[in-house]
Amino acid sequence: MITQPIRVSYGFAVRTTTKTQISMNKISKSTTLPRGLRNNNPLNIRNSHANNFQGEVKTNTDGQFEQFTSMSFGIRAAFKIIHNWLREGRPFIETPTDIICRWAPPTENNTNLYIDKVEYIARLNMKSRIKWADKDRIVRLVHAM
Repeated sequence: MITQPIRVSYGFAVRTTTKTQISMNKISKSTTLPRGLRNNNPLNIRNSHANNFQGEVKTNTDGQFEQFTSMSFGIRAAFKIIHNWLREGRPFIETPTDIICRWAPPTENNTNLYIDKVEYIARLNMKSRIKWADKDRIVRLVHAM
């Protein structure tokens, strides 16, 4: 069941399930949930001193991955990273496939399977150029990731 969208920066709306919305405060305390959900970091953004995201927890207890005060801040950080990649015109980051290869490199992940999954869920042409202004495609991409 889909609830009302949660508004995050950059003009995007992110949808969440009622169960997730109700359990937001319990996510950080449960060890049975996946690490990304426990950290309010569903896209598993790596921890770095160079990061300065809104909503980061003051004392990170994970060490390897960022931790956020709420799920919406974790999702916002993912949008921020992708926005920076597309805005800066990074070499070789022009398509959804390029974004996923950078996000989840083949040296650490089954990137081809990840691309296939995102393509199926988001219903995107993974080899077509994507621009930040194409908000619908960006939202579908991040949702599927």
